[in-house]
Amino acid sequence: MAFDKSKWSRMTTSANSAIPTMWGYSTADATATVDSSGYFNDVAGQVQVGDMIMANTSTGGTLAAGFYLVSANSGTVVDVNDALVVTATDSD
Repeated sequence: MAFDKSKWSRMTTSANSAIPTMWGYSTADATATVDSSGYFNDVAGQVQVGDMIMANTSTGGTLAAGFYLVSANSGTVVDVNDALVVTATDSD
């Protein structure tokens, strides 16, 4: 699937552009798809290097979540690092 801007939202804001912004995103795409270079190109004008993206992924199957660090943004091509995956155990 492709990036869906309707499931994208700014979670923090600061008047200081040196402060990273936290973004939220939800998708049925797998984590490996989301962390591919170019996946977030549609928001290249919004994100900057150092921003964090908190995402729920694989929402169409086994839910996963992770944090992605924006590692590069040429103005048209955005790359994020591999996800720092959030794991949880539901033992009940």
